[in-house]
Amino acid sequence: MPGFTLETLEDEIVACRRCPRLVAWREEVGRLKRRSFRDEVYWARPVPGFGDSHARVLVLGLAPGAHGSNRTGRMFTGDSSGDFLYPALYRAGFANQSFVKDPNDGLILKDIFITALCRCVPPDNKPTPDEMKNCRQYLLQEIEMLQELKGVVALGKLAYDAAVRHILRLNRMELVPVFSHGAFIPAHEGTPWLLGSYHPSRQNTQTGRLTADMFDSIWQQANQLLGK
Repeated sequence: MPGFTLETLEDEIVACRRCPRLVAWREEVGRLKRRSFRDEVYWARPVPGFGDSHARVLVLGLAPGAHGSNRTGRMFTGDSSGDFLYPALYRAGFANQSFVKDPNDGLILKDIFITALCRCVPPDNKPTPDEMKNCRQYLLQEIEMLQELKGVVALGKLAYDAAVRHILRLNRMELVPVFSHGAFIPAHEGTPWLLGSYHPSRQNTQTGRLTADMFDSIWQQANQLLGK
């Protein structure tokens, strides 16, 4: 579409009200707040993707956190998942700093764009299939605009399976590697490569299911695939 850019897509995403359940929940969370953030104004709107417009790697998560992205308005910002993700991106050279707090903290992503399947925080962190379907067009439009894209790092099984079906366009899941930490599908016929990782959620990082070394190995492999 002539004149359509990542910035205009961002405006469209932020204005979205397609899913009544999610609209109601994100706004309720923004009103009630967490006690530690009671003096802050929550974003409480859909959260757009962000990063380098020339990115060769897309990072795909599931949905905003209730008191993280739903509060700050930036993907993986303001909660424990982001506190684990961004230091890893910094160590791998994809970010200019490891500290993140809010959209004004000076973070600059290099060669990477971060987005999610669902742009609104869902109750119990579980969007419905229809809600994820409503958001799918935004993900596909972002990918279309990232014209230098080479690969996708999917954080968690839902993101991995969605990437297989809708980015790699492989409908027969039994013919591809099942999700695991380090699962890999090479680039094929114009589609990007796909690399799976455990999600940097607190339940994974605090239990040791995902360690810093394990996470670093994902970004080291991404760098190798980019020829760095």
